[in-house]
Amino acid sequence: METVRAYAKLNLTLEVVRRRGDGYHDIVSVAQTVAMHDTLTFEPADALSIECALPDLRSEDNLAWRAAAALIERHAPDRAVRIRLRKGIPVSAGLGGGSSDAAAVLLTLDRIWGLGLGMDGLSKSAAALGSDVPFFLRGGTAMLYDRGQRVRPLPPANLGWFVIVTPDIQVPRKTAAAYEAIGTANMTRGSLSRKLEARIRGGGDVPPELLFNAFDAVAFDLYPGLETCWETMTSLGAREIHLAGSGPSIFAPVDRKETGTALSLLLRHRHGWDARLVPVWRPSGPLGS
Repeated sequence: METVRAYAKLNLTLEVVRRRGDGYHDIVSVAQTVAMHDTLTFEPADALSIECALPDLRSEDNLAWRAAAALIERHAPDRAVRIRLRKGIPVSAGLGGGSSDAAAVLLTLDRIWGLGLGMDGLSKSAAALGSDVPFFLRGGTAMLYDRGQRVRPLPPANLGWFVIVTPDIQVPRKTAAAYEAIGTANMTRGSLSRKLEARIRGGGDVPPELLFNAFDAVAFDLYPGLETCWETMTSLGAREIHLAGSGPSIFAPVDRKETGTALSLLLRHRHGWDARLVPVWRPSGPLGS
């Protein structure tokens, strides 16, 4: 039996550059893993299966199941595994939980089955599963390009704590709807992300004013009720609030752990929102280790 953690991410910047001919969009983004995680346990089995307390995640649509199925089909036809998934990352919230789970499955099964694929061998499978999955093979701080599947690692960013709030807002086809709401007026050339990249490479801090998300401009139309949450955070002293990915989670950097603890407690106990104070997560090895 093997147990690993799969960590969430925040897009410190997320710039939509253009709509592609295949209907997807090219982006430029600085991404960072944070210390909010799912837990996956792997056990030998006669057939591939996935178990989770959330019924919607016990199916072959789950990215973790699809990741295991892809490895079995291409590299280990005589293998099988039972995956137990305990969710700590909110589902479909813009935090990359499903993609992180898939990356953790690829990394862990490659290791425990002795497939010898390594990072290069897993990258193609990761990109086929989803745009975010290749980033999670390494985690940490990175620049993302194209659909997000092209990853350029960065030195560890000089970052501290974030308050992340996930309101209970369900939107059908969330990611597709978010991109459909983006017009040319919301598109940029990636210069903000490159400016932040240069600062990180130079060993500088991450000024809150360099954080950016193109979806912020359409967030209130996409997610009814989000404006109330956003304004409440502002009234409590949060600054530089942004969507996490395509939402509906939002986040704000905080200078001190004590400040973030007070803010998250107020949001959770006074207003009833899923609010958490989380630090960055910097890998010492691959994400699933």
